[in-house]
Amino acid sequence: MAQESPKNSAAEIPVTSNGEVDDSHEHGFNRDLKHSLPSGLGLSETQITSHGFDSTKEGVVEAGAFQGGQRTQTKSGPVILADEIKNPAMEKLELVRKWSLNTYKCTRQIISEKLGRGSRTVDLELEAQIDILRDNKKKYENILKLAQTLSTQLFQMVHTQRQLGDAFADLSLKSLELHEEFGYNANTQKLLAKNGETLLGAINFFIASVNTLVNKTIEDTLMTVKQYESARIEYDAYRTDLEELNLGPRDANTLPKIEQSQHLFQAHKEKYDKMRNDVSIKLKFLEENKVKVLHNQLVLFHNAIAAYFAGNQKQLEQTLKQFHIKLKTPGVDAPSWLEEQ
Repeated sequence: MAQESPKNSAAEIPVTSNGEVDDSHEHGFNRDLKHSLPSGLGLSETQITSHGFDSTKEGVVEAGAFQGGQRTQTKSGPVILADEIKNPAMEKLELVRKWSLNTYKCTRQIISEKLGRGSRTVDLELEAQIDILRDNKKKYENILKLAQTLSTQLFQMVHTQRQLGDAFADLSLKSLELHEEFGYNANTQKLLAKNGETLLGAINFFIASVNTLVNKTIEDTLMTVKQYESARIEYDAYRTDLEELNLGPRDANTLPKIEQSQHLFQAHKEKYDKMRNDVSIKLKFLEENKVKVLHNQLVLFHNAIAAYFAGNQKQLEQTLKQFHIKLKTPGVDAPSWLEEQ
């Protein structure tokens, strides 16, 4: 008895009465396949599409990423970052851009002023005080240099006198015939060396005080002056930009630029006014301090020199006591009068 071969359902193609392919079984097959797939199989969405037997295309299976067993729909659109999330590289790039733009504007302003084509803001009274301060600083530096030379030469002379006194004292002990003569000269050189050391202490105190005035107090004021001059250049640079924009047309494109330029100009104007006020205050206090310091130091220098060359040892020592100067061992600098205050 012949055994009938089993039928393959996938090979059966139903046909309608008019010769067209019946799609109802295909849709039913897709529906049954979807229901038969477990939810955790790893496919979030599976679609099987079949075509007719006369189509050259094969079936297409579309699958999406597995999202924990749940179907999720991704919405496209612009990505908005929170304000607190900032890129350090972008911040540095923005700082470099602003610095470059500011440097360009200031350089252009300086070149325009030197060529005589740009205008600059000038405070005549303040500029005159700054010029006097710089001129006085050069003169004080010259006095300081000469006083240091005098101190070096006096130190060498005192050292020589001390050695000469020791030599005379040694010969006084070994030469009985000239014992008294060598002794007188030894005592004289030792006295001169002692007075020289006292005078050297007064001169070194004078040098330390003037050095503090010139290289600390005046230099600090000149640093503020440099900051004031930089602020003035920035103020003039942004003022020139604002004037050029105001002379041009006013439309939808230029009005935001004019508004931004006005804001930057106002900010640099406030900075310039603040620095100008700081310089005026520092110059006032510097002048008062300079007069007080130099008055005391010049009196000290005069009295010490006069007493030394007059041979008045008592007056020389009294001068040092008047200014609270204590003699130090060789190689140790005397403290500054300003530092003691």
